[in-house]
Amino acid sequence: MNNNRKLAAVVVGLGLVTLSACGSSSGNGGSGGSGGSKSVTLVSHDSWAVSKSVLADFEKQSGYKVHVLKDGDAGQAVNKAILTKDNPQGDVFFGVDNTLLSRALDNGLFQSYEAKGSDMILPEYRVDQAKHRVTPIDSGDICVNYDKAYFSKHGLTPPQSFDDLVKPQYKNLLVTENAATSSPGLGFLLGTAAKYGDAGWQGYWKKLKANGVKVVDGWEQAYNQEFSGSAGGKKAKGDRPLVVSYASSPPAEVIYADPKPKTAPTGTSYGTCFRQIEYAGLLSNAKNTKGGKALLDFLVTKEFQDDMPLNMFVYPVREAAQVPPEFQKFGQPAKDPEKMAPGKIAENRDQWVKSWTSLVLQ
Repeated sequence: MNNNRKLAAVVVGLGLVTLSACGSSSGNGGSGGSGGSKSVTLVSHDSWAVSKSVLADFEKQSGYKVHVLKDGDAGQAVNKAILTKDNPQGDVFFGVDNTLLSRALDNGLFQSYEAKGSDMILPEYRVDQAKHRVTPIDSGDICVNYDKAYFSKHGLTPPQSFDDLVKPQYKNLLVTENAATSSPGLGFLLGTAAKYGDAGWQGYWKKLKANGVKVVDGWEQAYNQEFSGSAGGKKAKGDRPLVVSYASSPPAEVIYADPKPKTAPTGTSYGTCFRQIEYAGLLSNAKNTKGGKALLDFLVTKEFQDDMPLNMFVYPVREAAQVPPEFQKFGQPAKDPEKMAPGKIAENRDQWVKSWTSLVLQ
């Protein structure tokens, strides 16, 4: 869901089509690009990806050329979009998740639009039904991943729960992302708050800090540089065998490996998962609202939803959308992830992040 989730595929660099970024000067309005073709700009986090043929189908059918502006980790991208909302960088924003949704809505980031095909979205993912300011696009689980080779070599059983992570045998093994700047980092914090409650999560983080947790700015650094189990981690000589990532990371490691292993080199600690849902919306003050609406319609089509898992390593939210077999074998969603009501997130998120920052980073 985020630059978070192109995952190991980012590192290996096979099979994904990465669209070139461009700013609002690329022409959000009627004409732009060669031959005077219409254009529409999507602002997103770094994990946005789509198959070339699928995007070409949309561009041919709609007449719009899609430009993509990738703006870092999801948390960074949302914050920047809010700061530039009066003169937005594009027409549609993709990648605000349930951890940051209230911030975007409270700051008037989106205008109302009910995307065509929204009735095909599974009911459990629908929010803001009165105003339709955002459209659910995908879901996934933020979880601790582990490097199987490390734990086998050291004769250790990988941790399977939040409680396990603070045990002495896992000291100095975990790297996570900054909850103030990173979507998976914030999701992990919210997972601990959901697990231990308002009165217990800070005590848990004190134990985690004492047990040597390392905090870095974003997913890219955590997974590709610090984690020993990723394709990038091997090259970068990361020494942390535990990382906050996604339940869909292990299938990415299989799919983009050459040659393909029979089993995933990484695993998921399912007792550490927090359910994440990502949304897209038509930006307030978008220059090309017609093109933006067409693009939102496209994001909930079966063609895009079927294509999405192997490009962004997330699960579709549309009824009857296809899930690749690699996901079913190596990246099943958590059966009982931690969850939190959007209202509770909105009420507590900023104070929790402030308290977390003081507790963990100082």
